[in-house]
Amino acid sequence: MNPTTAPTSPDPLLADFLIAHGLAEPGAATRWTPLAGGVSSDLWRVDLPGRSLCVKRALAKLKVSADWQAPVSRNAYEWAWMRFASRHRSDSVPELLAHDPEAGLFAMAYLPPERYPMWKAQLLDGEVRVATAAAVGELLGGLHAASAGDAALAVEFATDDNFHALRIEPYLLATAAAHPGLSGPLQDLADRTAATRLALVHGDVSPKNILVGPSGPVLLDAECAWYGDPAFDLAFCVNHLLLKSLVVPGRRAELLRSARELAEEYLRCVDWEPRPALDERAATLLPALSLARVDGKSPVEYLTNERHRLFVRTVATALLRAPAPTVADVVDAWETALVSSAGPGSVRPA
Repeated sequence: MNPTTAPTSPDPLLADFLIAHGLAEPGAATRWTPLAGGVSSDLWRVDLPGRSLCVKRALAKLKVSADWQAPVSRNAYEWAWMRFASRHRSDSVPELLAHDPEAGLFAMAYLPPERYPMWKAQLLDGEVRVATAAAVGELLGGLHAASAGDAALAVEFATDDNFHALRIEPYLLATAAAHPGLSGPLQDLADRTAATRLALVHGDVSPKNILVGPSGPVLLDAECAWYGDPAFDLAFCVNHLLLKSLVVPGRRAELLRSARELAEEYLRCVDWEPRPALDERAATLLPALSLARVDGKSPVEYLTNERHRLFVRTVATALLRAPAPTVADVVDAWETALVSSAGPGSVRPA
């Protein structure tokens, strides 16, 4: 939760929301500062007399170059996912303060970056701790285990339309359109993912949405929450560690080890289905998600080197055509490709 540049005066309805929920007194001095976040919502730090908090509001059109629309009702599902997580792992999300589902916004505690650094920033700065990745895997697996087979959650989070708009279409189907030669396996992955309903999925387990807190990882941005395939969350997070190994070459070994440890700790928690089944689904999703972060609707901003993008396309294409059975096998294939490309014209940053 890092402030951007200057304070701003947002929509007066936001101030009314705070007053209506007893979070601010009428006429009290407030300072609104936009926070750097994702592409799908506006986020502010609000400084009030004696306290600071965050207000988040979902956007109908996401902040990307492609035309990417999504229903603002996802804000209510994010709030519900965070309530679920707080019941099972109270330190895994910020304290929840107030919610207005009709306006598509909620308030939560502000977590200062000096005590809760963003995992993505640490990784890109070369501060790679394998123990953090292991803790993320354990937390994610524990939350999935707590939700698996829960019929009430399956009804509450029957958010197929949201998940299609935010994940299936922009990641898998848009990438299939960009790579017609891979449209068959990508469409199959989209269909399988959409049809698998086993546990409560966060949907955006990315290092940018994970704070490294004093009591363990804190998860943010559950706008894609959906009762579906938990393998999606595992693959989504491991993918980011693989991609960062391209741009932080000095910590490549630690990043790949982090990917392996995260998957291993996660799989230890799997008790709702045979572990090899989930491992295989995550392994087959991984290359699709890697390719999506280059040629889908939400490319990662740090892969600016064309050699890096070509590397992702080459490795992902090979794995989509000849799928690996485990996440560890995907990491091994990625590492082998990195080693083989370490000569002139390699993927190392210029």
